Amino acid sequence: MHSTSFVNIAAYKFISFDDTAEKRPEFIAKCTQLSLKGTVLLSPEGINLFLAGTRADIDNFLAWVRADARFADLEVKESYSEDQPFKYMLVKLKREIITMKHPLIKPELGRAPSVGASTLKRWLDQGHDDSGKPVVMMDTRNAFEVDVGTFDDTIDYRIEKFSEFPDIVAKNKDALNDKTIVTFCTGGIRCEKAAIYMKDVGYNSVYQLDGGILKYFEEVGGDHYTGDCFVFDHRTALNPRLEPALATTCAACNATVSPREQLSPLFSAGKSCPHCAPSSSENSQAAASLHSL
Repeated sequence: MHSTSFVNIAAYKFISFDDTAEKRPEFIAKCTQLSLKGTVLLSPEGINLFLAGTRADIDNFLAWVRADARFADLEVKESYSEDQPFKYMLVKLKREIITMKHPLIKPELGRAPSVGASTLKRWLDQGHDDSGKPVVMMDTRNAFEVDVGTFDDTIDYRIEKFSEFPDIVAKNKDALNDKTIVTFCTGGIRCEKAAIYMKDVGYNSVYQLDGGILKYFEEVGGDHYTGDCFVFDHRTALNPRLEPALATTCAACNATVSPREQLSPLFSAGKSCPHCAPSSSENSQAAASLHSL
């Protein structure tokens, strides 16, 4: 039993969802009734949501969503916080629930092979999969997310947005085809699309990490992972115990530096922070873009 006040949930499902416009006001009404905050994305390819509320209200919402047969098996990843991590409640209509700009990929027609957290840990412990092939981790997240934390020795293409991933990964196929590739992301949605695309372009041994980093943390902890996992709410990042990242104190000016401010290019541990770093137009723009996330 967690004593914290708010349950934070992340969930997605790829499924044909053609009545999104009709369903949007129903989602708005239900979330408003239950005082939930966060974001729900509705798309012809499925649903993606990040929400927070009390235990009772989250359970009420999930029962309501799962009453729709399309989402009866919706799987949820949970974490907990003392404060509400979201400022608003948004329900948006999108063309894709994660933008890849490859609309012919339809995960509901057949998922890429997946590997669970405990099996992946065993593979990483032994250095190869069950057939003896070397295992390579591939991060499908954006560069600034990777910088907060990732699996050890992972492939990181330094992408700025997920739509860049298909071209980059297609160009590197030949160098990786003698290895088993495990794609991963925060909660599973990007790495699921990534693995399907990689199979389509000819990768012969590729898996997605089922449930992403958050599910890995939940089931096996932080083995083979360094740092925290970036999340898109005010907690900024979660550690392998699924606890929010902590603020720190700047050694130069003694200001309190929030987890988000620690991601700023103006922050250098032991040297400077956004409160005391020399200003420049380039740094100001970087700091502004960070706060807009």
